[in-house]
Parts: sequence; C-alpha cells; structure tokens
Amino acid sequence: MKFGKSICILNVGGTKYAFPRDVIKDFPLQRVSRLHSCASEKEVLEVCDDYDRESNEFFFDRHSEAFVFIMLYVKSGKLRFVPRMCELSFYNEMVYWGLESSHLEYCCQRRLDDRMSDSFTYFSEEDIKPEEDLETVGGGARWLERMRRTFEEPMSSVAAQILASVSVIFVIVSMVILCASTLPDWDSAKNNSVAEHRIIEAVCIGWFTAECIVRFLVSRDKCEFLRRPLNVIDLLAIAPYYASALAAAVTGESSQLQRAGVTLRALRMMRIFWLIKLARHFLGLQSLGLTLRRCYREMVMLLVFVGVAMAIFGALAQLLEHGLDLVPSSEDYASIPAACWWVIISMTTVGYGDMYPITMPGRMLGGLCVVSGIVLLALPITFIYHSFVQCYHELRLRSARYHRSLSTEFLN
Repeated sequence: MKFGKSICILNVGGTKYAFPRDVIKDFPLQRVSRLHSCASEKEVLEVCDDYDRESNEFFFDRHSEAFVFIMLYVKSGKLRFVPRMCELSFYNEMVYWGLESSHLEYCCQRRLDDRMSDSFTYFSEEDIKPEEDLETVGGGARWLERMRRTFEEPMSSVAAQILASVSVIFVIVSMVILCASTLPDWDSAKNNSVAEHRIIEAVCIGWFTAECIVRFLVSRDKCEFLRRPLNVIDLLAIAPYYASALAAAVTGESSQLQRAGVTLRALRMMRIFWLIKLARHFLGLQSLGLTLRRCYREMVMLLVFVGVAMAIFGALAQLLEHGLDLVPSSEDYASIPAACWWVIISMTTVGYGDMYPITMPGRMLGGLCVVSGIVLLALPITFIYHSFVQCYHELRLRSARYHRSLSTEFLN
C-alpha cells in the first residue's frame, strides 16, 4: 500500500479492527489482503464501501456478527455458522470476504448443502426462455408459439386454462365410459342405447384426435414430439378406435375382425393412461413425475435392495419350510420363486395371509424378513421423500409465476 498510515482500521458494520500494514499484506481473507496492493484511493473504493484517509479507516457495510465468526476462523482455523442466522446469508458473507464452503467445519458444510438443495430451483429450457422472445419473432412464428403454449402449458394464459378444463372433462368422460364398459350389465344397457354410446365415444375420440393433431402441427420439433411417452400413449389409445372402424367397414363382422378383437381390446385399455394427461393440471402428479425422473438412481437402489433380499430370504424360506423335509412342512414353499412371493409381501408388510411359515425356524426367518424389509425400504425412501418436497416447492414457484402472468393478462 503506497499511502496511509502504518496502522489500518477495518470498520465492519460499526465494529472496528486495527491491524498493522504488514499483517494486511498476508491476511487470510482475500478481500482484506487486496487492500495492500491498492495504489490509489479509487482502487481502495473498489474493494471497500468507503475510506477515511485521515484515520486510514476502511468501511465495509457488512454483517458485523458474521465477521466476528470469520475473524475467529482467522485466529483458530475453525469456521462455524452464526447462531440464529440463515446459512445462505452467512455463506454470502463468506464469499464476500473470499472464503469457500470447504473452509466450514464438516457439520456446517452438511447444513449448508441441505439448505442450498432446499433452495435450489429447477427450470426447464422452456422456462428459461424469456417472454420477450414472442415480441422479437415474426407474426406467423409468434402465432405458432402462442398456440404451442396454449396447448402445452395449461397455466400460460386464460385460453390455455379453458382448453385444459375442456380436455379434463373429456378425459373424465372417456374414463367413466371405459370403466363402465367392464360392468356385467353394460352389454344389455349398450344394446338399448347403442347410438348414444357411439356418439359419446366418437366425440371423445374426435376431441383427442384434434388436440393431438394441433399439438403436433405447432410443436417446435416434430421428431421430439413423437418420442415423448405421453404423446405415444395418446396415439396408441386413439389408434384402436380407427382400426376397429376401418376393419368393420372393410371386412364387416368377419372372423378376421374377431381374431383381431383381443388385440384391439388390449390397445383400447391403454386409454386408461390418459389419466396421466391430468398431470399437466395438478401439481401433485407433476411433482411425482419430476421426483421419479430425478430419483431414478434411488429407485434402482431400492429395486436392488429388494431383489437381493428376495433371493436370500426366498432361498432360506424354501430350505426351512420344504427343502429339509421337516415335520410339519409347507407345500406353499415348494420352489424359490413361490417363496419369493412370500418374501415380497412380508418385506412390504402387506401380508395377504395366503402363505405363511409353519416351522419354528421359518417363523424366525419371517420375523427377520419383516424387520429387514422395513430397514431396507426406509433407507432410499428418505432421499426420495426429500426430493419430492423439493420438486413440489419448485413447481409451486413456477405455478405462482404463471398465476402472476395470468393476473397481468386479465387486468390488461
């Protein structure tokens, strides 16, 4: 430092600290040590908030209590959080003075990681894209983009909400008809009102077909649209109606149509997956889908745990209940696959009661199987639960942003 006195005073939030100039040069805090290399008062003001030449005092408008704990780190080498202070606020103070999260004690690092993961907000590429893009594109492209958002983002506008509500009504009506068609009295009722049922089904299929076609035409990437699972389900659920209508028109009630009836009925049942379309309108289903997508590693870990436990306990159960020829013995455990069914319903604490061990060693193994299942299932589920809470908060934040834009649109 080429100016000032030999004693430097740091005024942090009203609390003063005096240091010799040589100490400032090798000070552990990067922002403080930068003062030594400043050649002019202008450069000093780039490091601190204010400077008094007469007293050689440097002013920093920062949290004074946080700096006390940072100075304790300079003296003792241990950095911990300030009690009753937000971890993120203290971390901002650390970054300002030139410290990193690795300087924290291990327990405080974990607290900071948890706090940052809770505050992390996920945005897709479409969310990051600014709204002003609509104003910079041409008229035709702007209209296509608005149509795409209307069909793909139910909360993007009032028209999108109305369209989404109509789509939900058609999904519910279609599901009610699909479920009712499996009732024993449905055939007699259908014979009495064939025209009404056909009209309702045709209207629902027509709506879903029109919606699917429009969404395909206004999509940005046609190949990506066809690769999306929900769109594939839409196509597979719509196709049986047209396939059966075409087959009936060409061949009538022939044997070929009868043989294809099983396949068509199986594909027709895929309409039940239209309920997944409701995820576009409900935060709970969206949170579930986002959680499963992010926690696929934990899900694989859960399946591995269950698979290993099924193999071990299934083999032991078959051996104790049937393989050793003990008296009494159970024929329900004649094979390891049969015993694995008992293992899975025991580990999940369902216990249908269709099969159970009858020997004393088998019952001891059953108790161990139940306890092990509780522990093994609880371990990865904890991570999945925290991820679900995080995803729910993120989607609520996104929904609140859409509601603000809707309020502005309604007022305008």
